[in-house]
Amino acid sequence: MQTRRDFIKTVPVTAGAFAVGGALFSESSVFADKAAIVSAEPHQGHFDPKGKAPSKFTIEALEKARAALPLQDTRDFDEFNRGFIAPMKQRQIPADAGHTAWDMDQFNFIDEQEEFDSIHASLHRIAKLNQNYGLYEVVPGIYQVRGFDLAQITFIRGKTGWIAYDVLVSAETARAAWELLQEHVGEGLPISAVIYSHNHADHWGGVRGLITDEDVSSGRVEVIAPDGFMNHLVSENVFAGNAMNRRLFYQYGMLLPRSPYGYVTQGLGHGIAAGSVGLIAPTRLIKEAIEDTTVDGVRMIFQNTPNTEAPVEMNTYLPDFKALWMAENVMAGLHNIYTLRGAPVRDALNWSKYINDALYRFGFEAEVMFASHHWPRWGNERIQDILRAQRDMYANLNNQVLHYANQGVTINQIHNVYEAPKSLQQNWYNRGYHGSYKHNSRGVIQRFLGFWDCNPTTLIPLSPVESAPLYVEMMGGADKIMARGSQLINEGKYFHATEILDKLVQAEPDNRMAKDLLADAFEQIGYQQENPGLRNSFLSGAYELRNDIPTSATASSSSPDTIRAMSTGQFLDFLGIRMDSRKAEGLNFTMNLVTPDNGEQFAIELANATLTNIQGFQVPNPDFSMTINRADLEQVMMGAKTLESLIGDGTARVSGDISILGQLASLMVEFDPLFPVMPGTQRRAAATEVTAGEELKAQIGVISAE
Repeated sequence: MQTRRDFIKTVPVTAGAFAVGGALFSESSVFADKAAIVSAEPHQGHFDPKGKAPSKFTIEALEKARAALPLQDTRDFDEFNRGFIAPMKQRQIPADAGHTAWDMDQFNFIDEQEEFDSIHASLHRIAKLNQNYGLYEVVPGIYQVRGFDLAQITFIRGKTGWIAYDVLVSAETARAAWELLQEHVGEGLPISAVIYSHNHADHWGGVRGLITDEDVSSGRVEVIAPDGFMNHLVSENVFAGNAMNRRLFYQYGMLLPRSPYGYVTQGLGHGIAAGSVGLIAPTRLIKEAIEDTTVDGVRMIFQNTPNTEAPVEMNTYLPDFKALWMAENVMAGLHNIYTLRGAPVRDALNWSKYINDALYRFGFEAEVMFASHHWPRWGNERIQDILRAQRDMYANLNNQVLHYANQGVTINQIHNVYEAPKSLQQNWYNRGYHGSYKHNSRGVIQRFLGFWDCNPTTLIPLSPVESAPLYVEMMGGADKIMARGSQLINEGKYFHATEILDKLVQAEPDNRMAKDLLADAFEQIGYQQENPGLRNSFLSGAYELRNDIPTSATASSSSPDTIRAMSTGQFLDFLGIRMDSRKAEGLNFTMNLVTPDNGEQFAIELANATLTNIQGFQVPNPDFSMTINRADLEQVMMGAKTLESLIGDGTARVSGDISILGQLASLMVEFDPLFPVMPGTQRRAAATEVTAGEELKAQIGVISAE
């Protein structure tokens, strides 16, 4: 079992002002190592010296939840083992940078007991099902390597070689999967094609473990993706990337050791490999709603499913195999409509309709259904049952939540009102293994109605730091609140305890006893959760309240490939976000930017303390102009070179008032990737001055795996 001291060696950081630094993952932040944080010996097996064992109320809640589960249905375990060819004997996969990219041994505790009193039985079940680690046959000619990353990689035998489908998040794990395939069934044949089902990083980030740029440029390998893939690759993750990255610490439990008292599994898979993320752009885009084509001799019918689990995504039917690939649109449970890390809320009804389309288009003849997560399902009746249940799960979530909303139920009530139909609750593949019904129901209301519950009190509320002292005063002060909070905790009323203790911590962020009590309540709530994201979030809040935020050195995971995926317009927009407009008061200038190698031009203005740009236009009489190839600008975005040096050697040509660049650079701030979430937790400054020479470095946040 992992200890705290082993866990926190590195955590992601962003770089400087004009560069696209920062952590990519995981949903794809890549961490150099995962170690532990506390220094004291665990208390009763707990990694945290302040950690508590599950209370009698938590144990009772977990026992009650267990009794309601369809434990008699063990078909998933049969399917999980079906087609097994060979184990992966190497339990640790090293990263090229020298650390460990993937360590399967950290999850050994999952199989050490049949039950844990600190883990929901359903969560423990999916954790066991995520223990697959090796090579599997789906049907003759289609193979999967499972358990190396958050996703599974698929290899399909083509006429001349292997078609690799969804290639994990890191090169090291993809390479290890390829070597395992070659050892047993690969026949020495090369990769003939790579297919990305959608734009989340666990489906493309490992491509350089399989192929090279020369493989693609020579025409030996084609790379296929849905239309819009490159545009959406980073667009979800640029503008609020730093905030998303920080929130990912909670959803994905980045600071929690793998332990019965901490992180157990992520549901979609055990977690995200900490290797190198790369990208090779598609050479062929699937543009039609239904596109029937051949890839290396294998007939494939692509079904584009935009605005479902991802902005662009595609299912695939392989009629010669009677095999239906459902990308990430179908998994072994409920996915996220609203993802806790932050992202635009997904369209549950649209998602349901595309599953229904797949059912009626392919589902009546398919004999095996597989996807980029979990394990395949065999038999047409089984496939139809799952497709219908997943279709109905998303449709019911959308329709019934809006049914309640149209009767006045608000975003602050719906999670306590909406329940999935009992018939769906009795299917394992409708359980909340990635999304939860509680937070997804709130997401549906957010999508249609927004944050406001229509009570004027909540329309422009005081900030918690302003309102909390009044609550504390009216409740009789800190001592009375802590006494009542302790009583509520002792009664098992943990949510009630958080209501009053949070007010006290907001009002008195240095009150150690109050923070510890709030952490105790969070911890018990976390233990009771079936959903990994909810569990991780409560346990992460408890950890940070008790121990503050680690300040160890962190590793940047931005790669040249992913920075190149950011458009120039996105880069300029993000500079507008990084700019502190308070410093820009009274400054005005116009600027033209031309990038001849890709034929782009931009007009840029600073006015009203706001930086704006428009593509395809030039300012008639600009204060400053710069001509630089996009390829050279990317060196600035990566932080590899400075504009000053490129201007000095003539790579960038300028005219007008060059001091404008210095003015612009002085307005940039570097976002703190570990800004505090919980009151009173130790923190660095929220915004720090930018390192000299990196003022124009760009920043990509979490390129998510989901």
